[in-house]
Amino acid sequence: MRTQFSPAQLLDPATREVEQILRKCVHCGFCNATCPTYTLKGDELDGPRGRIYLLKDMLENESRPDTKVVKHIDRCLSCLSCMTICPSGVDYMHLIDHGRDYIEKHHNRKLIDKLFRQILASILPSPNRFRWSLKLSRLAQPFINYLPRSMKAGLNLAQQSNLESGKQTFESTYPGESPIKGRIGLIPGCAQQVVANEINMASIRLLNRNGFDVELLAESECCAAIEHHLGKTSQALKRVRTNLKDWSSRLPQLDAIISNASGCGTMLKDYQHLLKGDDEFSTLASQVSNKTMDVCEFLVQHEFSINHNVLPEAFTVAYQNPCSMQHGQKINEQPTNLLKEFGFNTIGIPDAHLCCGSAGTYNILQSELATELGNKKAASIESTSADLIASGNLGCILQLRQYSDLPIMHTVQLLDWASGGPMPPELTDFASGEISEEKYS
Repeated sequence: MRTQFSPAQLLDPATREVEQILRKCVHCGFCNATCPTYTLKGDELDGPRGRIYLLKDMLENESRPDTKVVKHIDRCLSCLSCMTICPSGVDYMHLIDHGRDYIEKHHNRKLIDKLFRQILASILPSPNRFRWSLKLSRLAQPFINYLPRSMKAGLNLAQQSNLESGKQTFESTYPGESPIKGRIGLIPGCAQQVVANEINMASIRLLNRNGFDVELLAESECCAAIEHHLGKTSQALKRVRTNLKDWSSRLPQLDAIISNASGCGTMLKDYQHLLKGDDEFSTLASQVSNKTMDVCEFLVQHEFSINHNVLPEAFTVAYQNPCSMQHGQKINEQPTNLLKEFGFNTIGIPDAHLCCGSAGTYNILQSELATELGNKKAASIESTSADLIASGNLGCILQLRQYSDLPIMHTVQLLDWASGGPMPPELTDFASGEISEEKYS
């Protein structure tokens, strides 16, 4: 793609990066075929190629984004499916990030929209604020039909949350069983530790059982993905630097940093790119990115004992691969290979590359599109006749619970159960219903 940035504009490192990304695009349109919003809308501007043209024009001309541009950029899920299919290697991820940052700085949103986005950026990254907001949301349920669509979507998601989960005992370190193979830093997730702490506990048990000490890296509350994808780049980078300061003294002792939420993992692996020009923090950022692994990515590299205290072969599991996992981190076979190794039957999902509509805060801010995508994904999964759904990201789990009656849980919960851990709570009712109790003995 031909670009027309001026020499003065190209003095800015971020603009030079944008130009390099744009020049790789050859207008082929392969990306549109895999774009969830393009498949729904059929509008060129709701596909990656159209959005690239909008971003190019806006950034070259340094124009103030109008409502049309903002609408189509806001509709992007950042699922990165386009990057997987792109034959030219266009770095759409960092292009759309730059565009969102520009829009945040130069577009005047409606006051209610601006306020709501800032509320999300203030509450979701903080476990304490998030916990209290969920409690207060229970009081708002009787008035849900009178609220704006985005607020209504947020309350619907809150109903999928388990506040009791966050009350589980949560220490700072967990010693593994002898002999010790290594020491792991675990990112517990800002929302996950509040509404689905059982995912963290399952991960800890699984790692401890197989000889890994686990230390929580939880001081700074959030990896910064939420603020970053809302276009609040300076706010996000401040949090990233705080994380790096908090973790710097412990990094040399850690063999790996484990994320069991794929959105967080993708963000952590991008720290080195975000701070590549930062003289103070670039080295630390690279260390964090290089040590970060998804929990399943880590597990397949180590030999694990499997107790089989259940009969996992009795269950057919549909594995829903989060976009941030398959497109962001290029992790595809590891989770299903682990499920098979631990004894579960797995089954493929039609159109597995398409997003479920979660995408961070997308299912709140773009609830209409997210509902269509959630229903499509649930229908694809249920067409497989699977017994259970496993996923590697809390956002996807909460999203799909709104559209499917099948039990859905994190992959590590099933792996933990199959190797000596407790039955996932999502299966308790299911065990006495459609599947007989003999399968759980």
